[in-house]
Amino acid sequence: MLSVADALARVLAPLHPLSTETVSLDQAAGRVLAADAVASRAQPPNDVSAMDGYAVRAADIETLPVTLKQIGDVPAGAAFDGAVGAGECTRIFTGATLPQGADTVIMQENTHVTDDGTIEIRDGNVPGRHVRKKGTDFDVGTVGVKAGKRLTGRDISLLAAMNLAEVIVTRRPKIAILATGDELVHPGESPGPDQIISSTPPALAALINKWGGDPIHLGIARDTEESLRNAVKGADNADMLLTIGGASVGDHDLIQKVLGQDGLNVDFWKIAMKPGKPMIFGDWKGMPFLGLPGNPVSSLVCAQLFLKPMIRKLIGEPHPEDSRKTVAALLSKPMRDNGPRQDYVRAKVTTREDGVLIASPFGLQDSAVLSVLSEADGLIVRPPHCDASNAGAIVQVLLLD
Repeated sequence: MLSVADALARVLAPLHPLSTETVSLDQAAGRVLAADAVASRAQPPNDVSAMDGYAVRAADIETLPVTLKQIGDVPAGAAFDGAVGAGECTRIFTGATLPQGADTVIMQENTHVTDDGTIEIRDGNVPGRHVRKKGTDFDVGTVGVKAGKRLTGRDISLLAAMNLAEVIVTRRPKIAILATGDELVHPGESPGPDQIISSTPPALAALINKWGGDPIHLGIARDTEESLRNAVKGADNADMLLTIGGASVGDHDLIQKVLGQDGLNVDFWKIAMKPGKPMIFGDWKGMPFLGLPGNPVSSLVCAQLFLKPMIRKLIGEPHPEDSRKTVAALLSKPMRDNGPRQDYVRAKVTTREDGVLIASPFGLQDSAVLSVLSEADGLIVRPPHCDASNAGAIVQVLLLD
């Protein structure tokens, strides 16, 4: 069986970023920038005031107090038609362009309007004070956001200030999801006495949306070759096929048999991990294929470990494997030694007053128990054949979304 690290390397190796598209800024949050975003104007576009106050010449305020003649007002969004000369000043407001001749702004709290209308400067004689110089934030031609960045709301604000209404992003992968098994019914339906609810597809769809893809629901294929062949026809326009269940070699596990007759090339189908050992990876009709285990916890753990970095690579993020980075935490109670497979133990993760993370493993780790997974904040990663761990030992935890 493959190690988790080897399996991840083989899953990512054949993948490449998808084609690009241009989207408006209000559609760009969460998308991955495919080309550097370059500013088309400077910010600020001129020397501007950072305060409400008076625009003055530093040469006139070397000695305070001093009285200056006000020769005009400069509101934001307007320019002063003239220049500030010796002994003069203008009223100015935050964001307004500094008048020609002025080089300093005195905040209004440090001034006094005299009875004859002149302006007494009482404090603040620091040359250049309260002036935002042209291009302080960025200049024309500055690369504001580099390609490969998943755009946040903060990035959108920067792009808008750069006067960009649209950006080039990598297309979101279309990922077809197909559950398999006679025992499954859709949520909201009435299951028979021996059936269960198909809970994994909605969870995977939510994760795919969050991670940057677009899910396509193919429904449930029954345990017949004809049903499976008909169901996968809906994936013809997808970028990836994701199946749930049928990944082993039992009499009713038809994935490898049926899809193998239809162009599936299997790279591997067993990983030295738990939960999640029977996972298939390969190529089907030129698209990546991931066959997840039928047990819901196994399926969702495999999605965290493999599907998430796969999506990250398809949308052009530069380090897709970073999605599997762990954090250190202290174990709240002892754990027995581990067997030959890498174990992902569901745990509650809390933060101590001093900021240290505490990982508390749940006692029930059955791969069909979703209530524990729902309550878990992370997965304690236990390497193959690791020794028993005492309470207080440092463990590595993969935090869940």
